[in-house]
Amino acid sequence: MICQECGKRPATLHFTKIVNGDKNEFHICETCAREKGELIPGTSNGFSIHNLLSGLLDFDPSAVASAKSQAIRCDHCGLTYSQFSKLGRFGCGSCYKSFSEKLDPLFKRVHGNTVHVGKVPKRTGGIIQYKREIEGLKRDMMQSIEREEFEEAARIRDQIRDIEKKMAGT
Repeated sequence: MICQECGKRPATLHFTKIVNGDKNEFHICETCAREKGELIPGTSNGFSIHNLLSGLLDFDPSAVASAKSQAIRCDHCGLTYSQFSKLGRFGCGSCYKSFSEKLDPLFKRVHGNTVHVGKVPKRTGGIIQYKREIEGLKRDMMQSIEREEFEEAARIRDQIRDIEKKMAGT
């Protein structure tokens, strides 16, 4: 692919910019990218995962840079949440625990969940899928019991029994 700017050199950088829902793709050579002032990976002005994480940390509209959230400090290394959001990386392993209340919303936004569940192969994962579904239903059933919604708990119990029958048949 040839550079869209100069039309001479091969395009080595491929950008996709999405601004207000409009998607634009650019295919340019390194020389034109430098002239345009684009960030080039692997160079001194390059983009890093720390920049990405730092940007995500500043994105949280519910955490409008309150003094309380910025004052959170790691007991072990002394890193503040404000420093972490600028650096995009932790100072030590204890930072996870110190900043946990701020990290859960971030993980949920980035990954869609705060618990890693992994992937299960389709051919051999049938039993695992059933077990995971049963675990989730058991949690739901216990919550229904705690809320004294016994009819809902009984319905969930019946669902669990149906799944267990399917497991026995496979």
